[in-house]
Amino acid sequence: MSFNSFGRMLRFTTWGESHGPALGVVIDGCPPGIILREEDIQTALDKRRPGTSKFVTQRKEPDTVKILSGVFEDDRTDGPRTTGTPISLMIENVDQRSKDYSDIRDKYRPGHADFTYDAKYGFRDYRGGGRSSARETAARVAAGVIAEKTLAHVLKSAVWIRASMVQMGPYKIDRGNFDWMNVDKNPFWCADAKAAEDWAEKLDAARKDGSSYGAVIEVVASGAPAGLGAPVYGKLDADLASAMMSINAVKGVEIGAGMEAAALTGEENADEIRMKDGAPHFLSNKAGGVLGGISSGQDIVARFAVKPTSSILTPRRTITARGEETTIQTKGRHDPCVGIRAVPVGIAMMALVLADHALMHRGQCG
Repeated sequence: MSFNSFGRMLRFTTWGESHGPALGVVIDGCPPGIILREEDIQTALDKRRPGTSKFVTQRKEPDTVKILSGVFEDDRTDGPRTTGTPISLMIENVDQRSKDYSDIRDKYRPGHADFTYDAKYGFRDYRGGGRSSARETAARVAAGVIAEKTLAHVLKSAVWIRASMVQMGPYKIDRGNFDWMNVDKNPFWCADAKAAEDWAEKLDAARKDGSSYGAVIEVVASGAPAGLGAPVYGKLDADLASAMMSINAVKGVEIGAGMEAAALTGEENADEIRMKDGAPHFLSNKAGGVLGGISSGQDIVARFAVKPTSSILTPRRTITARGEETTIQTKGRHDPCVGIRAVPVGIAMMALVLADHALMHRGQCG
């Protein structure tokens, strides 16, 4: 079992490698009758696409998506609509430079999956990391668009999912400057415009030195109803944690107050409830919109930490596949902060989990 699939009712399977001819995703469980066009998906892919600024890898991939199955259009429909059958999407790779990796074919990059892939399978695709490459996340972003459409279709209302980079290396945003309107206005997808300006100078210096920074991404979903999730083994927050943790280079996930909750008192951590306009109103959201594994109707808040890019120019000590001690210097085109392009991936994974749970909730509770 290779575990290339995620989800229960809305299940997606990604395929392809970083330096193969193409990569893609198959989405099964999408309801019929949803309008789906390639340009809808392309808009999201363009946000994750490489080569868009000097702060991301300069690999020039258009990431043009093709819908291969699962939609139908004729003169009786007002656009291509999903048929309820598996939707297959393909994104061709056009700018591979496999020769960039020829010097490290027998060396293990510290911090990368080279050693563990070899240990598990007995051989590995050293060209960009194969399946371990963040290139795979393009397929997730494409699937996430279908998930957002599914979510709106099932709930009959919109759920607003957005994300921001809130930390680069040790440098955090100022919550006083936080404004979601800033996210699309800087290359870091950051809601604090001033922090983005400061980060640009610091990351440019790291990029020129051949080094890298990690990041923390915050994902927020507004408008999801109370009741999504299950109390024990289908907890909404557990599935969100699994989804975010599955993103390449992610080393930590938290919901709501997360790790900081351990330092709070019971009084500080309790999200008190009153009535407002005839409906329950929470006075805080330390729980991140999930109580007992079930959504509360508040904003669903998740954060994940992305480690620094492992492929760096600074020589590092390592070994070869034959057990020889050596040093390694990874050349080629790499993100000085891979967390930047993880922002749209976080949005996609939030959408995929929520859509899956919305379908399961409808199936059990109507």
